[in-house]
Amino acid sequence: TGEDTLSLHDALPISLGVQGGLNESNLSAYLVAAKDSNQFICFDAGTIRTGLQKAIDQHLFKQQDVNALQKEIINSYFISHGHLDHTAGLVLNSPNDNKKNIYALPSVIDVFKSSLFGSKSWSNFGNEGDLPIIGKYSYQYLVPGQEIEVPLTGLYVTPFVLSHAKPYESTAFLVRHEEEYILYFGDTGPDEVEHANNLELVWKSIAPFIKAGKLKAIFIEVSFANKVPDKALFGHLTPDWLMKEMQQLHSFSNDNLKSVPIYITHIKPCIDCAYTIQKELNKENKLGLKLLFPEQAKLIQLP
Repeated sequence: TGEDTLSLHDALPISLGVQGGLNESNLSAYLVAAKDSNQFICFDAGTIRTGLQKAIDQHLFKQQDVNALQKEIINSYFISHGHLDHTAGLVLNSPNDNKKNIYALPSVIDVFKSSLFGSKSWSNFGNEGDLPIIGKYSYQYLVPGQEIEVPLTGLYVTPFVLSHAKPYESTAFLVRHEEEYILYFGDTGPDEVEHANNLELVWKSIAPFIKAGKLKAIFIEVSFANKVPDKALFGHLTPDWLMKEMQQLHSFSNDNLKSVPIYITHIKPCIDCAYTIQKELNKENKLGLKLLFPEQAKLIQLP
């Protein structure tokens, strides 16, 4: 119920997991809700239960039962791509969950049907695919560039295709509430390395919202330090590549980009990775951007 959780005014967004692999208790997952709503969208779902329990421990929710909390507050899942560090929490906690929608591009839903909820790897909790079909989750096929309304949330979401080691697809989600926006990225390589223009299309689409002061945050990955060569990125960004992409976004939106908080996600949990990436980003931040680093089970305060 609404009185069991904090409102969006206090709790948007909440990071259930922020890292880019290895640590199964802290993988990509972010809750977003509209103001005064207790109906959250979960963007990616690498970690669910641990993130919710830590959020309870941090007194972010009045509900103390993690099993009940998952059922009550997560309205639906938007999955950027099918890799385990973005889906494992959803799959492993599916027996505890209640009926919900999974929104994704067709290529991502194919991964659920063929692998994640394939009968040989896990029971089929989806509504399509291998028999027997449990049908707890209903697949909702997204169309790139087409905004949809998410029932009961007051939120609208527009997906954009990303290249994650071409030809593998990932997704960016532009979330709208009334006339304000948040942009969340799944894994993505830079356009130049991926031989694509997917990020350029995203930048051109969001530039008007930046100029109008309507984009409140960008969540984007930087998985590796600059020492990792392009051939070993496998569809990820480094500080150098992020700043090259930000230069392009800046060219479309001008100095307005400086007012948009940019949250760096999906850092790989190797020794000194986070420290090195933060140091390199700060050194290369010639544009004076607001670079922030989300922590697990923390409130993210937006302007």
